Amino acid sequence: MEKDKMILALKLIASLVICQIAGFIGAIFTTPAVTTWYTTLNKPFFNPPSSIFAPVWTVLFIAMGIALFLVWTKTEHAKEKKLAILLFSIQLAFNVLWSVVFFGLHSPFIGILVILILLALIIATTIKFYKLSEIAGMLMVPYALWVGFATVLNIAVFILNR
Repeated sequence: MEKDKMILALKLIASLVICQIAGFIGAIFTTPAVTTWYTTLNKPFFNPPSSIFAPVWTVLFIAMGIALFLVWTKTEHAKEKKLAILLFSIQLAFNVLWSVVFFGLHSPFIGILVILILLALIIATTIKFYKLSEIAGMLMVPYALWVGFATVLNIAVFILNR
């Protein structure tokens, strides 16, 4: 019994750490640009202050980590679980890629392409997660909504700066 609890604890820690690492890698590309390149861009009236992004992303990555843990520890539906975790992994990679493209490469246009794919992957992951664990699916909803907002913001930044 103790071994099972230890395995669950390790899976929870791994799930949280994986998501936070993705956030950290994204921040490597985002942080320098926020105080330099990003300040030079025209932004829409609904652009939140820069200080909002780090806390929101931290909370979202925690929720994503918990959602991943809930799906990872499911004992039934092995094939569906593998597909859900694969989708989650791909969307997480696209999350990092968006930071690289938008902030690292200073490319709002390519950022639009990446974030549209990311949003589709998040929605697909959320649906798969929900089918395996309603709580896991619901934990992904704020992330989907935030990336939906970020998509609109990315498009607006591109339009205002072409």
